Amino acid sequence: MSGEYRPQSAADAAEIIAAALAAETPLEVSGAGTKRGIGRPVEAGFGITSAELSGLTLYEPEELVLGVRPGTPMAQLQLHLDQHAQMLAFEPPDFGALLGSGGGQTVGGVVAGNLSGPRRVKAGAARDHFLGFEAVSGRGESFRSGGRVVKNVTGYDLCKLMCGSWGTLGLMTELTLKVMPAPEHTSTVLLACPDPRAAVRAMAAALGGPNEVSAAAWISEEATTSCPVSAIAAPGRALAALRLEGFEASVRARCAALHAALSSFGDTAELGSGDSRTLWRFVGEAGAFVGDRKSAIWRLSVPPSDGAEIFLRARDALGARGWLDWGGGLVWLAVADSEDAGAAFLRAAAADCGGHAMLLRASEEQRARFGAFQPEPVALARLTRRIKEAFDPGGILNAGRMYEGI
Repeated sequence: MSGEYRPQSAADAAEIIAAALAAETPLEVSGAGTKRGIGRPVEAGFGITSAELSGLTLYEPEELVLGVRPGTPMAQLQLHLDQHAQMLAFEPPDFGALLGSGGGQTVGGVVAGNLSGPRRVKAGAARDHFLGFEAVSGRGESFRSGGRVVKNVTGYDLCKLMCGSWGTLGLMTELTLKVMPAPEHTSTVLLACPDPRAAVRAMAAALGGPNEVSAAAWISEEATTSCPVSAIAAPGRALAALRLEGFEASVRARCAALHAALSSFGDTAELGSGDSRTLWRFVGEAGAFVGDRKSAIWRLSVPPSDGAEIFLRARDALGARGWLDWGGGLVWLAVADSEDAGAAFLRAAAADCGGHAMLLRASEEQRARFGAFQPEPVALARLTRRIKEAFDPGGILNAGRMYEGI
């Protein structure tokens, strides 16, 4: 890129984007740039970043609502939340170590990517906690949607559209998010389980039971060996992990009940709060892949009942390594195969069960050749293009990042 614009206000951003549209100059939209390696390489001569649009604009802990500018570092936001024992319930992952881009991700980048961590099985995705926003479109026009509560949404719910658009529809200048109380205590029940299919059955039973499991993952033997929790890494065996959160007395009672419920599946053990936090950060931020700089990293979102079979097929056909999160609904894979056949295999496997495959980390050449996101059916691709043209008729915002030509 030739340079980077750093608007100080929404008005600045509108002026910059309007000028870029008039000059037909594509812009790379970013926050701190920690997710620049996700998606196709952007075709842009200049960048525009929300980094200077930082700070809280509203925080009402008793109302569980937060207003924040997009360039606010997540670490800074977390400090405010910690003071009131609150959290973003969708557990946003930080892929800085995985992508080699360092830490320091921003709130806007988290929302733009709609990336959610292990608690998604209970709390929902990032878009489910995104209440409202203000933004500047590719027309250089300011617009807003939503409000401070979910019931404020009337007409088109543009929050759902902007969340996960990866900066292709506009530059957000302010966001409103729902927050939740942070758990007082956390425990994780571990189940020795070498077979991912049996693990998925056990996780389904736990998630469908009365014990309010907030995360469920199956960690392969290869992945456990690199886990920073010694109680997991030392045995070096595949296991299912099930997290329970809440008041300590409640967590202890539910853990006891879950141990009993899982006894027919195999031996169980338990982790306390500290080790649990470390484990679920390792799972949600793909810690087992951080040291592997050669493989392409894939993230397949599929029906939980299909996750184990897809994992086993990818292991046998491509030599893939990985694990399952979201009760089997999220398949993490590291694939050394850099040929088109590997990408085609994974995308077909995801599409066959109504899911989608995302190439989360790969070389620039691979991302340009394969694309990062699941190809859309023809009718949906037409709708995507029409939406892009409505918000960004000149195609100047993150051109080509999600799909070629848009």
